[in-house]
Formats: sequence, C-alpha cells, structure tokens
Amino acid sequence: MKKLLIVIASAIVVIIIVWYFMQGDNTTVQSIKVPVRYGQFLIDVSTAGELEAKNSENIYGPENLRSIQIWSDIRINQLIPEGTIVDSGDFVASLDQTEVMSRLKDLETELEKLESQYTKTLLDTSLNMRAARNELVNLEFSLEEQQIKVEQSIYEPPAVQRQEAINLEKARRAYNQAVENYTLRLEKSKAEMQEVSATLEQAQRRRQRMVDVLKQFTVYAPKPGMIIYRRDWRGQKTETGSTISSWDNVVALLPDLSSMISKTYVNEIDISKVRTGQPVKITIDAFPEREFSGIVSEVANIGEQRPGSDAKVFEVIITVNESDTIMRPAMTTKNVIITAQIDSVFSIPIEALHSNDSLSYVFMDAGVRIIKKQVIPGQANNSEIIISEGLKQGEEVILTIPENHADLKLIMLNE
Repeated sequence: MKKLLIVIASAIVVIIIVWYFMQGDNTTVQSIKVPVRYGQFLIDVSTAGELEAKNSENIYGPENLRSIQIWSDIRINQLIPEGTIVDSGDFVASLDQTEVMSRLKDLETELEKLESQYTKTLLDTSLNMRAARNELVNLEFSLEEQQIKVEQSIYEPPAVQRQEAINLEKARRAYNQAVENYTLRLEKSKAEMQEVSATLEQAQRRRQRMVDVLKQFTVYAPKPGMIIYRRDWRGQKTETGSTISSWDNVVALLPDLSSMISKTYVNEIDISKVRTGQPVKITIDAFPEREFSGIVSEVANIGEQRPGSDAKVFEVIITVNESDTIMRPAMTTKNVIITAQIDSVFSIPIEALHSNDSLSYVFMDAGVRIIKKQVIPGQANNSEIIISEGLKQGEEVILTIPENHADLKLIMLNE
C-alpha cells in the first residue's frame, strides 16, 4: 500500500512538472480557432452604390425661353416631394414668373403704342386718300367744263378756239397727273400700313409666345409615375429653391421602375479587377435580408475625383437582373462584384495569416502546445486568403496572436 501511494504521488509530481514546463507554449486560454476551409474561393470587390432607373422620362419646364429673350436661370418656387406618385396631368412644380411678367408688361406697353400708331396711320391714310379722290373728282369736272368750252368756241375767232384747246389739254394733263399721283400715293399708303401692321403683328406674336411660355411655368406630369429629383454633375438634387436654365430645363424625372441599375464607384486600386459581364451580388441597405443578382454593364475608362474624397474613383454601372416593388431610386446598395472564382482550394481568414520579412506563417493548436508554421499564401478577397501550401483539410488555425509568439520556433515547409 505504501508503495502504491509513493507511485501515485510521483505521478502527480510528474504531471505538475510537465504542466509547468508546457504552459509557456500555451499562450492564452481563450484562443479563437477556425477550421481551414476547402472548396470554392470567390475574389470580389465590395462597393456601396445607389439605385437608379435604367430609363427615365424627363419632366421639362418652359420651352423656347430663348425665343422670348430669357437667358437667366429660372427659380423653382415649389416642387412636390420626391417619391410622390402622380397621375398624368397632376401638378409637379411652379416656377418663378417675375422676369417673364416684367417683360410681358413692357411688351404690352409697347403693344399699346403700336396699336395707337396703327390707328393714327390708318386715319391719316384715309384722310389723305379721301383728299386725293376729291381732287380727282374736281379735276374731272374741270376737264368736262373745258371740253364744253372747246365745243362752244367753234363760233369764236380762231385765237379764242386755240386758247380753249390749250386749256383743255392742260386740264387733261392735270387730270392724268392727278391719277398717277393718286396711284403712287395709294401704293405709298399701302406700304406704310403694311409696315405698321407688320410691326404690330410681330409684337402681338411676341406677346402670344410669351403668354404661351408663361403657361408652362406651371409644370404638370406627362404620364403616371413616381417623381424623382434630378441630380446635376455635382450630385446635388434639383429641388424647391433650385434653378433651371434655358439650355437645360429638366425639372424632375419619371423613372421606369421595372428596370433598375446600381451606380457605384470603384477605387483605382481595384478597378483593374472589374470588367463588364462580371456577376454581382446586390443587397439593399433598407432590406438587408433580400439579395438580388446583377451584372457589370459599364466600366468608366477615365477616373474622377468625387466630392469629399482625395482618391480617384471609376464609375461602374451594374444592371439589376430582378425587378421588385421594394426597389426605389436613391436607395443605397451594397454591391459585391465577383471578379474571380477559383475551385478546390484551401483558405483561411486574413486575420490568421502573419508574415515576417518574406515568410508567411500561421499559428496552430497542436494539442498540448501552439506551433508556428510556414505557409504559402495566394490570392485574397476582403475577408479570406488562399493557402496554396502548408495546410490541409481538417486543421485549425488561431486568429489571435500568442503572447510568447516571439519565442516560438518557425516550422518550415520542408520540416
């Protein structure tokens, strides 16, 4: 019995000694271990985007502003809230009419002057032509009287007959000249009236154009749909208080919600991986439980500087394959662009891979101790990295760095 107790006590001492010497390698009680994954490996580029309708109909403000000499921007006094469902002919916006009303008032004042001038010219012409007609009548009577005198002078001396014949010829010439003058005066009067009338009609047409354009300062929906605010090249929305120009008079948009795209921007580091035709996984921030598929349809060739960012980015257009009533323009999306797909490889989380100079290694739990083992890494995505050599299926790696990691010997691949 005594020998048995001695053996048991010795065994306990040995266990304590082994535990004491081995605890230096057991760096942490709560090591986070993850298994080596084997299978398909996806390399992706994740970006945030914004939903837009692939096709939209513009809602225009007043047209032909330049025809009424309006060159300055027009302010939007009121624009219905974005997302409002409208029917054809419903009110959309009202624009500031101040400048047009001012020009219309000036034009109406000018029109009154032209109408007065037209009336005055008409009256003057009527009086002048009446006087000319009266003169013709009087000259015609004088011609008839002189003709009678000539006929009666046959009983007078030849000198008297000759004098009456001369007077008749003078009367005839005076009448003929008066007829010619009347014809010229009539043509002149017609020309003056045409000039005044043309000026008046031109002013009337300008006024009518201005009235027609003024009616367009109240904007209505051309067809049913959802109102979406338009964004300019800086990304700013056209809303109440914004302005439109005579060159670009779009007030709002009516998107076709049956076909959507996600517009996103990829930084210049990752843009070399992105190509048209690549598949995309899309989730909407407002509905994270729903996932949609898409495809890269456009990749910009030239980078741009986005507001509030120092890095250059490239615009990428992603076409959404599905159609859903929950999709609305301006919703934020998360886009995962699958740039490569590699089958039958080992991979671990990026956090589990470490490096020292040109060597890469992982920490592994070998049961009673932790080991530091060399590996050969491959391509990576945002969360994982391929391990081409050094690991096999069923093994586990440690995410946390052991406290005594500097004392651990690196086990090389050839060992």
